[in-house]
Amino acid sequence: MPTYNTAMQRRSFADIPSDVHGQISKRTAEMDGAAVTEVTFEPGSLWSKDLKPDAGTELCELPHVAVVVNGALGVRMQDGTQGIFRAGDVMMLPPGHDAWCVGDEPCIFVEFSRGNDYYT
Repeated sequence: MPTYNTAMQRRSFADIPSDVHGQISKRTAEMDGAAVTEVTFEPGSLWSKDLKPDAGTELCELPHVAVVVNGALGVRMQDGTQGIFRAGDVMMLPPGHDAWCVGDEPCIFVEFSRGNDYYT
């Protein structure tokens, strides 16, 4: 891997293997002090079906700060409130939610975190 100036870093999702869980996949670009993850929910995907077995929790307990770049994502919070995030939307989800792909095209979002605080 090339060496970069400490003020400038570059990673490419194309060079990162996908971590696949059923119909949901993610690729995380690790940077110094931050991580950027491309998440893809294929049509028919559901967090509680595809990722729950690996997470070991009833709902997703990770917070998410992301921008949706393709498709739409349905979200249901633990208190029952629901919403749909579409391409171009910026979303911030607190812990305690389920999520699924809405429609016939994949939902792709890119989320940002400080290093491994979300994905360990």
